[in-house]
Amino acid sequence: MTVERKPFIPALPTLWPKMLLPQQNVRSFYPFNDPNVKYFYFARNAIWLVARMLKLDEGEVLAPAYHHGVEIEALIDAGANVNFYRVGRGWEVDLEDVKRRINGRTKALYLIHYAGFPGPAAEMKALAAEHGLPLIEDCALSLLSCDKEHPLGSTGDVGIFCLYKTLPLPNGGALTFGGSGIRDQGSGIKDRLLPSADPQPLIPNIPELQSPPFTSTFSHVASSLLQNLEMRGGGAGRGVRGAIRRLGRSAVETANIERVTTGSDHFNRDHVRLGMSGLTRRILLAQNLSRIVAVRRRNYLCLLERLRDISPPLFSALPPGVCPLFYPLIVKDKHGPMERLAARGIETIDFWRYFHPACDASQFPDVVWLRDSILEIPCHQDLTLDKMEYIAGEVRAALGE
Repeated sequence: MTVERKPFIPALPTLWPKMLLPQQNVRSFYPFNDPNVKYFYFARNAIWLVARMLKLDEGEVLAPAYHHGVEIEALIDAGANVNFYRVGRGWEVDLEDVKRRINGRTKALYLIHYAGFPGPAAEMKALAAEHGLPLIEDCALSLLSCDKEHPLGSTGDVGIFCLYKTLPLPNGGALTFGGSGIRDQGSGIKDRLLPSADPQPLIPNIPELQSPPFTSTFSHVASSLLQNLEMRGGGAGRGVRGAIRRLGRSAVETANIERVTTGSDHFNRDHVRLGMSGLTRRILLAQNLSRIVAVRRRNYLCLLERLRDISPPLFSALPPGVCPLFYPLIVKDKHGPMERLAARGIETIDFWRYFHPACDASQFPDVVWLRDSILEIPCHQDLTLDKMEYIAGEVRAALGE
């Protein structure tokens, strides 16, 4: 009897051994081409630091009700109060609701770009400038994306990026300031920052960051390499990965190795001074970013074409410049399809299921619907068109069941 070998399709991109050798030029892409970009272990560390620099503990931040939660934790830990504005079922920001909620205590506007799709950065920037407020652009899910030709994260006063969601890196977050520095517009923003020695452009002094534990970085690298082995090696790769993982867990427990996991959903102030590791920078330089954007767009369009008749797409087209993080599949019940797809070797993610406790869910029924309905389907750069066809077929079967 022939035993069926199902593939392994991870939810996030994996690390290929050749990526340990720098070979590409990533500096043609924002934020890497910003001469003042600052790197962190986590993007959430940058959020916390910016909140302290902008003295947001003196008032409140106006943020979207559709959020992960860890960014809200970082803001609150830094001392800010957070108020929330409406987001619709198409991830659209309700600008009128934002205007209504700005008050005398508002100290900053916070905009999230979802899964590579641009939010209204220009409109939010104009609104922030009108009220003398900084705009923080959260691009944790939108690295390499543009609104047409304008890079996400370069419109606001602050741009924050998570690198390891889009790229196969063991850690990494990035922080930019308005593309080339925060400029004073008579708003008093400049007075709330730590000035640099050279005031043009104005870049805050970032405290010196610590190198993360090498054992932690290495364990993430090893895990990603093993995922790549399983993805490429089928059943044999799966067996090798399983054996090595068991040995690795035993070694970690025996040696009491500190592992700062990037899979955590919560902010930890103990990690706020951690910088991005040197090994992460090395792997970053091996990435072919133009190819990554092109492959992600191709894979997304494949799913859009194959799935639109069984599940109404959140977006009917893929706008120019968007580098999609994943395909947002709309389902009535996420649990069943997730289990069925996992049984077929396809990792999916229950995207942003829960509200942060500071946000009253009853005020935002459209966000409740989003949290109940969006399942994250992979379309990352590791996946060939054959694998995308496999994913599309299995998604159709899972929804049909």
